[in-house]
Amino acid sequence: MSKGDVAVTGLGLVTPAGTGVAATWEGLLAGRSLAARDPLLAGLAVDFSCASDFDAAGALGRRPAARLERFSAMALIAAREAVADAGLDTTAWDPLRVAVVIGASSASMEHYDQAFAWMAAGRPDRVSPMAIMRSIPNMPAGEVGLDLGARGPNLAVSTACASGATAIGVARDLVRAGSCDIALAGGSESLRARSTAVGFHQMRALSTRGHDPEGASRPFDADRDGFVLGEGAGVLVLERPAHARARGVRPRALLRGYGASCDAHHTVAPHPDGRGAADALHAALADAGLTPGDVGHVNAHGTATKINDLTEYRALARVFGTPPPVTAPKSVLGHSAGGSGGIEAACAVLTLQHQLIPPTANLDNPDPGLSLDIVRKAPRRARLTTVVSNSFGFGGQNAVLVFGPA
Repeated sequence: MSKGDVAVTGLGLVTPAGTGVAATWEGLLAGRSLAARDPLLAGLAVDFSCASDFDAAGALGRRPAARLERFSAMALIAAREAVADAGLDTTAWDPLRVAVVIGASSASMEHYDQAFAWMAAGRPDRVSPMAIMRSIPNMPAGEVGLDLGARGPNLAVSTACASGATAIGVARDLVRAGSCDIALAGGSESLRARSTAVGFHQMRALSTRGHDPEGASRPFDADRDGFVLGEGAGVLVLERPAHARARGVRPRALLRGYGASCDAHHTVAPHPDGRGAADALHAALADAGLTPGDVGHVNAHGTATKINDLTEYRALARVFGTPPPVTAPKSVLGHSAGGSGGIEAACAVLTLQHQLIPPTANLDNPDPGLSLDIVRKAPRRARLTTVVSNSFGFGGQNAVLVFGPA
């Protein structure tokens, strides 16, 4: 353990595999995509997604659930689970020493779609007075702080699809710096909005495998043609190891390193050589005081777009030479944009704890141009001391987290 390590003492998840850490882990180990037709997207060119079937009213109460957008409700459910998992007593903590940092790549587009529809129909009076308040990107963090009475730094991070991982890195820095004793960090997002689906389709970023939604998300496969819209939230509880020990809690893992970079290349396309992603990987390993040879597994960003998978492979090759075993959770869960970094950080922690790498779904025809050892078909046992989780986003945003055993 180095003096910069931060303890991960709690996890909370809401994903298409279910509500809670156990359901998501079980779904990942099953290695089968959860994509299906989506009534919200009916009639569009891409009419399928990976939806999270959570019970907001049952988890939060009918009135709170009615006023919350999906990304706020998912963040709140995940945060409550993470707090319980960490054994925290919210009545006993110092609320001024508890930070909340939740990433989201954009506002809640589903609610804006509804507002724009009323305006197009000539009925602006029907737009909810809560439209802005419910939908702005800082609401997941704000709602978590409100619910838990956490009065320390409360931040929203937006680095596109890297938002959840960036939020965890920012929260780690707050804990390290002594700005708080406890931080709840991660990401939450729902991409299941008609305008979002149309926008990504127009960019040709989405899979159009409408005849086979379950087979649509296929990272690193030669037949990949884009990502699948998803939704979900992942929240981690971070503390200094000494603070966790004083509470008598054994951490699930240590967050050992964080690295961030910008490609400075293009608004959407990653650098073709994977230069920016490699920079973030090098920075994260240096921050952890580790070398590429120490890493036993990479939780890949793995979106299943032609260019992203290729450039991620190139980044891994630049850093590792021969990369360690890789898996891609988006093959099972779809892509929840700002939520993915938080979800996949939790998946990386679980992989380390269980010493078991979940398989990548739909990898039927591995791309021969990508020399990667991708876990597929079944989970793989491994002796892991270091796991890396990658998250990359539009704007050339790159965030990498490094986890080790507690």
